[in-house]
Amino acid sequence: MQGESGQQRKVGATPQSPLPTTQHPRQITCMDLNLIRTFMEVSTTGSFAAASERLFVTQSAVSLRIQRLEDQLGRPLFIRSKAGAQLTGAGTEFEPFAQLLLRNWEQARQHVAIPEGFTRSLTIGAQTALWPRLGFRWIDALRAEFPDLSIRGELGMPASLTRSMVEGVMEIALTYQPTLRAGLRIAKVTDEELILVASWPNPTIDQLVGHYAYVDWSPEFLNFHQLHFPHLTNPGLTLDMGVLSALYIVNRRCAAYLPARYVKKHLDEGSLHLVPDAPVFAYPIWSVWREDLEQDIADVALKTLQSLVHHFDETLSDIT
Repeated sequence: MQGESGQQRKVGATPQSPLPTTQHPRQITCMDLNLIRTFMEVSTTGSFAAASERLFVTQSAVSLRIQRLEDQLGRPLFIRSKAGAQLTGAGTEFEPFAQLLLRNWEQARQHVAIPEGFTRSLTIGAQTALWPRLGFRWIDALRAEFPDLSIRGELGMPASLTRSMVEGVMEIALTYQPTLRAGLRIAKVTDEELILVASWPNPTIDQLVGHYAYVDWSPEFLNFHQLHFPHLTNPGLTLDMGVLSALYIVNRRCAAYLPARYVKKHLDEGSLHLVPDAPVFAYPIWSVWREDLEQDIADVALKTLQSLVHHFDETLSDIT
């Protein structure tokens, strides 16, 4: 491979010495942050192709960014192979510095962006299904406790939430599929209950054939589904849309497994109906916290979240 300097170097060579002291990561303050973010995506996914999909750029753009970063550091960061990309010794050494660079930038950006009249900021992220009946009320509780706290709420899928947490863009996240990374801690919030609902009155399990959509929640849900509904696991319609699948189900003669908290309003309105005798799938909800979150905010956030979960667990008894 030929870098921007025009010098030839061997791809995938394992470094034989530490990073040069003249190019120590702490001194690389003017480096394009896109290079760092790209490095973190390749490190997280173990693949240039997967990183390109998450970053919405071509795979060649990912390769070029990594090459530029390697040229600036003077060491190869990944061993490329058909199986993917694995960190070299230099890459492993550089990773915590990359996280620190991104976190410092995000903290500085957020501090400068704090609106007048507020002294601190907090960014909370969550998957779509977790905002309506949990995330929004959590924001209400935090605003009541911290009038001087500027709060930002963001929507994301598990991978993007993890990336934002690692980069310091986000301090807390609610997700069904957490990923433990350095600097983060994970705690179980509660179990979401996925229930079988249909759009017509008095539905029965026997009526589902030809009117069923399989919602792809997780590999664990697939195992559960194959055990209880082997004849419906491949019904000809699969929706990988999470709770947005409810919008499809409500407006058609169709049935699917959906989160009880999310569809409660539809059950109350009569636009969806619980299928009797259908098993319930316990789908854990997790909170992910940055370890450097200010302690007073962390304490109140945990306390208010636990209170909200207790309230909503009680309301679910009316459904299942």
